Amino acid sequence: MNYQTEAIRAIEAQQAKVTARSPQWMVGEQLKDICRREPRSAELLAQDLKVEAMSITAAEKKIKAFADGHKTGNFSCVTPMEADRILREFYGLPKPSVALPPAADPPERKIIDLSDFL
Repeated sequence: MNYQTEAIRAIEAQQAKVTARSPQWMVGEQLKDICRREPRSAELLAQDLKVEAMSITAAEKKIKAFADGHKTGNFSCVTPMEADRILREFYGLPKPSVALPPAADPPERKIIDLSDFL
């Protein structure tokens, strides 16, 4: 079994213990996405998820603590980038190695001379 499969199975086993679509479950979804994109991170997660203190529930508590610390009135949230950073710090995952493709240059504009159609 490869590390990606092992990590995803470990995440799904932990997700089975929490309510679907709960914050802890969503942490598992984000970690599965990381595993699918980054084999090296999957290897680290496969090892970390064997430790109770490194569970998806423990990771969710870190994200919640960050959100609570950045509350505005009664509202708190964490952006996807912030959650990614928190998870990477918690599990000791490297920064993503996949660079986003550069923005495409706009197509070259051509001037049309309407007299060419007459």
